[in-house]
Amino acid sequence: MSPVDVTSRFNVAARGPRHPTIRPADAAVLILVDRSKRTPRLLFGRRNPAMRFMPGKLVFPGGRLEPKDRHMPVYGMLDAESERRLAARVVRPSAARSRGLALAAIREAFEETGLALGTREAGTPERMPDGWQDFGAAGLFPNLEALTFVARAITPPGLVRRFDTRFFIADLADVSHRVDGVIGPEREFVEAAWLTPDEARGAEIPDITRAIVEEVETRLSGGNKPWLPVPLYFARGKRMYREPLA
Repeated sequence: MSPVDVTSRFNVAARGPRHPTIRPADAAVLILVDRSKRTPRLLFGRRNPAMRFMPGKLVFPGGRLEPKDRHMPVYGMLDAESERRLAARVVRPSAARSRGLALAAIREAFEETGLALGTREAGTPERMPDGWQDFGAAGLFPNLEALTFVARAITPPGLVRRFDTRFFIADLADVSHRVDGVIGPEREFVEAAWLTPDEARGAEIPDITRAIVEEVETRLSGGNKPWLPVPLYFARGKRMYREPLA
């Protein structure tokens, strides 16, 4: 299927001066969904206004894939469709890389919000890589079975920071541990907000986040089935495109 031009949905003119093209860093985002009310709500965090990157913006928790994420022991596996699509349009795909991206989403959400997507069904991890000690100290294994890969977006060339971001969705009911005090005035997230898709569209969120919110809304209305389409957002020239991952 040919990519669809979605440039009109993105404020391309506001990107500022171009920088030398750099390779985008692998990154992952976790979209937590609260289904306790009739209309699902999505978890956002407001980035600290003192930060240089997207200060004050409401975003989903997430960040870079780190080497340590490839070595954390896990519970369960990603569903087959998520595995297949994570390997699509990747130069050197591997199961370790796909698993690492899923783990990065879980770790970043825990670090930024204190919400741990894990399970105690497999006992307590005996060895944990650096950066995962707090998660393991709670007696948890990261629960990959709770995740579904739902979208991918690559930052356009010419920006000072570029990411190849994979978006995963999970249900709040699969959060099995919480740590208080993670969000506050001196932290990366100064506040958390549970917003319906309509509320999110009216909030101060980046263009790509708004596009993903709409993708998630459509997916949830379809029952979040593993075989539903997974979009890839990317730039070509001065245009933005959306293309389903096979």
